[in-house]
Amino acid sequence: MDTSTQLGDLYKARFDELKMVAARHDLPKTGPVEALRARLIRHLILSDWDLSTAGLRAIPNADLGEILGVFGIKKSGSIKARRQRLYLHLNHDPKSLSTDTLDEMTRDELHAMCKELELPLSGNKQSLLARVAGVLASQENAWGKVKKSLRRPKSSTTIPRASPPVPSPERAEVESSVSTFVDEHQDGWTFEEETTMREEFATQGHDVASAEFSSTIDEALRRDSTESQPSAPPMIQHTEAPEIHSLEVETALMELNERMPEVRAFARDFLMVSSTTNVDDMNAFIHSLRNQGFATDFPPVHQAVANTIMELDFQMKNETTAATALPQSWSEREALRRFEEGRSSLRDRLENILALHQGDVVKARMAFEQEARELGLDLRVPSVSGRLHALFDLHIEIMETQALHDPIVQRRQRMMRILHRGAVHMNERERMTIERLERNIASFEELVQTVLETSEEGFDEAQQALVIRFLESKGYEVNTSNLRPRILACSGILGAELGYLSPSEIPRIAPGVLVSETEVDAIVTELKTLAASFKSTEDPVQAEEAEVAESVADASDNIARARKKIDRIDDLLNRLNG
Repeated sequence: MDTSTQLGDLYKARFDELKMVAARHDLPKTGPVEALRARLIRHLILSDWDLSTAGLRAIPNADLGEILGVFGIKKSGSIKARRQRLYLHLNHDPKSLSTDTLDEMTRDELHAMCKELELPLSGNKQSLLARVAGVLASQENAWGKVKKSLRRPKSSTTIPRASPPVPSPERAEVESSVSTFVDEHQDGWTFEEETTMREEFATQGHDVASAEFSSTIDEALRRDSTESQPSAPPMIQHTEAPEIHSLEVETALMELNERMPEVRAFARDFLMVSSTTNVDDMNAFIHSLRNQGFATDFPPVHQAVANTIMELDFQMKNETTAATALPQSWSEREALRRFEEGRSSLRDRLENILALHQGDVVKARMAFEQEARELGLDLRVPSVSGRLHALFDLHIEIMETQALHDPIVQRRQRMMRILHRGAVHMNERERMTIERLERNIASFEELVQTVLETSEEGFDEAQQALVIRFLESKGYEVNTSNLRPRILACSGILGAELGYLSPSEIPRIAPGVLVSETEVDAIVTELKTLAASFKSTEDPVQAEEAEVAESVADASDNIARARKKIDRIDDLLNRLNG
C-alpha cells in the first residue's frame, strides 16, 4: 500500500480500526485514540526518523514542519516551539497533561519535564511549574489531535524522508580551532572564555545553536583536554578524578554561590539553636532550604551547603574565642578600633534595619552585614565579625523583651484569654471565628476605637449592637450566646485601656447558670433545711447525766488542790520546828 494512502487511512480510522492496525504490526494498543494514532504514524509512516527526545533536537527546522504536518498538528512557530509541540504530541495526552493537573506533579517530575522541553532547570517547584505551564498555555489546542480537514483529504500529504548524516567539511576546521584553544589554556579555562570561543564560531557563520555543531565542539574539547593533561608520576597518583557535573547541577551551584550571603545568614540562625554534630537536624535544615529556592535535592549542592555550615560553625567558635581575647596582630587591633568607632552608627542603623525587615531575621542580618561592609569593617577578622553578630543578637533579644512588656501586647493577650475562655466547649465554627478574629485583632481594635470615638454615652447597647452588626457584615459569626459576650467584653477592655470607659463600664461575661429571684429564695430555703438536717438531736436524760458527771469531776479537782495546799503547809511547819 502506498504510504500516502496508508496515512490517509490512519487519519480517517476509528479507535477500533486503529487497534486492529496496531495488533497487526505488534504495536501497543494502550492509550487514547489520538495517542494511538500518533504511535502508528510514528512507526509506520515515519519509521526512518529518530523521534526520540535526543533525535528531535537533531532534526532540521524545515523537516520539523513537514513532520508536524504528517502528524496533522500545527506546523508554524520557532524551532524550539516546534520541538516542544512534537514532543508533547508524541509522549503526552492533552486531557491528562494540562495547566490544571501540573500541581499534582512532584518537583522531580516537573524537573524532568523542563529538561525535555528545553527549559531552565533551576528554582523551586513553583518556578518549574510556571515554566511548564507557560509552554502548555502557548501550545494549547496545537497538539494532541489531528486536524479535522485531514480526515477528508483532498490531496496526498508530503512525507519527508530522513537523509543520512553527511560529514561536514567544516568539522576538521572546527576541531583544529578547538585544539588551538585548548593548547592556549593548558591550566584550564573559564566559562566566559569558552563562550567567547563559541561566539567567534558564530561570527564565522557557523550555527552554534544546532545540536550537531555543539556536540562537535564538546567532543573536541573533552578529547583535547584529556590529551593535554600530563600524566602523573608513579609516586604522585591522584586517587580521584575531578567530578564533572551536569549543566543543571552547575547552574544550581552557580546560583548557590551568588546567594551565599543568604545561605550563611540562614546557617547562623540554624547554629544558634543546633550544631553540626546533629546530622539529622542539619540534613533537615538543608532540605528546608528548597523552600527558599535552593536546589538542595542535588547531592553536590547539598554537600556545598553542608560544607558552608561546618565552615561557619568553625568561624563562630573562633569569633566566640576572639571576642574576649586581646588582639593578636596590628591589623586585628586596627580593625577592632574601626569597629568601636562605628559602633554607635551601627547601633542607630540597626534599629532602622530591624524595623524595615520586621519579622525576617535572616534578611535583617544580611542587611546589617552589608551596612558594616559599607562602613569599611573587615568581617573576615573573627573578633570583628563576632562582635558585630553579638551586637545584632543583643538587639534581637532586647526587642523580644520589649515586646513582652509592651502594653499593646499585654492588652491583646488579655483579650485573647477572654476569647479563648472555655473554647474547648465551643463548636468548630465558633473556634474558627475566634482564630480569624485573632489574626485580625488590629482591625478589631480600630473598629472598637472608631465606635467609641463617635459615641457620646459610653458603650451602651446601641454601640454594642453596632460592633456586632459590623463584624457580621464582614463574615464573622459572632452573634451567638458564646461569642457575643466575649466580643463585648474585649471591646470594653479596649475602651478602658484607651480611656473611653471606666473599669466599671466594661461589659461582664454572664455566668454559666442564670436563675430568677424566686429560684434564689427556693435555693436558700433548701440549703437551710439541708444544714439543719446535719444537726444531732440531744436526749434530756443524757444531758442531765453529763452535767452531774461534770460537777463531780470539778469537786474532785477542788479536793485535790486543797490536799496539796495542806501538804505544803505541813512541810513548812516541820522546817520551822527544826
